[in-house]
Amino acid sequence: MAKMITLEDMKNRADIQAFVRRADLNMEIIGYTEHGFRHASLVAERAKQLLLDLNHPGHIAELAAIAGYLHDIGNSVNRHIHAQAGAMIAYNVLTDMGMPPEDVADILTGVGNHEEEYGEPYGVVAAAVIIADKSDVNRSRVRNIQPARFDEHDRINHAAIMSTLTADKENKTITLALDIDTSIGSIMEYFELFLTRMILSRKSAETLGCQFILTINGTRLL
Repeated sequence: MAKMITLEDMKNRADIQAFVRRADLNMEIIGYTEHGFRHASLVAERAKQLLLDLNHPGHIAELAAIAGYLHDIGNSVNRHIHAQAGAMIAYNVLTDMGMPPEDVADILTGVGNHEEEYGEPYGVVAAAVIIADKSDVNRSRVRNIQPARFDEHDRINHAAIMSTLTADKENKTITLALDIDTSIGSIMEYFELFLTRMILSRKSAETLGCQFILTINGTRLL
């Protein structure tokens, strides 16, 4: 009989913990922002809450949470096509745990499509993971807080004092609200760096039957 798998089950697995740690270490080695337990947990929580707020079934929201937690584990292999590597890792773990194939397929779609270069919101789980992942812009992701060593990703993330993601089922909107310290990074730099992410987020919101809204420092920009 197929077993109901939860996010907590995933977090408690030693192999998943090892993959997340290794993925974050690999990203640190090549100078990327934090991609570890903090990011994985935040994406999982936001993806789940997004679907719950839009009245999707709790089971589907839990699948989005699992996919959100696992979405970057492919970085434990290599940054290149890490989404596809992560999907293969997730397949082995989830089938070993006895998850129903239909649920595995939803999670693999979420893991394998979160990158803007080739991702598509194939269904609500993938759409929620994409939006949750792209919403995590925050100074806590910056590893080295010496401005002289910032690259463009460090600077914009360090400039982001706060980010919140909310869904309004009545008005059918999904809103990403950012507070950016413009003395560190400009709003224009944010768009130059993350425009493709916002386009994919907008497409994902449409999959969820919503309009995507971006506000920065209280001003609506999308």
